[in-house]
Amino acid sequence: MKVTVTATDAPAAIGPYSHAVIHNGLLLTSGQIGIDPSTGRMAGPDAAGQTRQCMRNLDAVLRAAGATWDDVLKATIYLADMADFTAVNEEYKNYFMSGYPARCCVATAAMAQNAKVEIELLAAVSPRKG
Repeated sequence: MKVTVTATDAPAAIGPYSHAVIHNGLLLTSGQIGIDPSTGRMAGPDAAGQTRQCMRNLDAVLRAAGATWDDVLKATIYLADMADFTAVNEEYKNYFMSGYPARCCVATAAMAQNAKVEIELLAAVSPRKG
């Protein structure tokens, strides 16, 4: 059974998608960009600030699904400029206390709202959560 997840502490979806979906014990999040949900605006012009907000948004999605950062199995990071790789890593690493998940990081030509970074997660959750 598929369960959709909506996080009230994350920015509202800007298209026809859910914050996340749970199916067979897996949580698949939609990509989050650095939009501050309280203002509806990008959380600064730099990749570090946007990454901090991406991670806060993803934290809200994880919590809404009953998951934590320890449940994350894989992350996919999209960067508008690979020159931001180090700055993104400096923010990203602060969310994992018991080991890092598998990860992919790729450069992309453009993202919604001219974001510099977008991150999506795959996590393990109890099938009853969501």
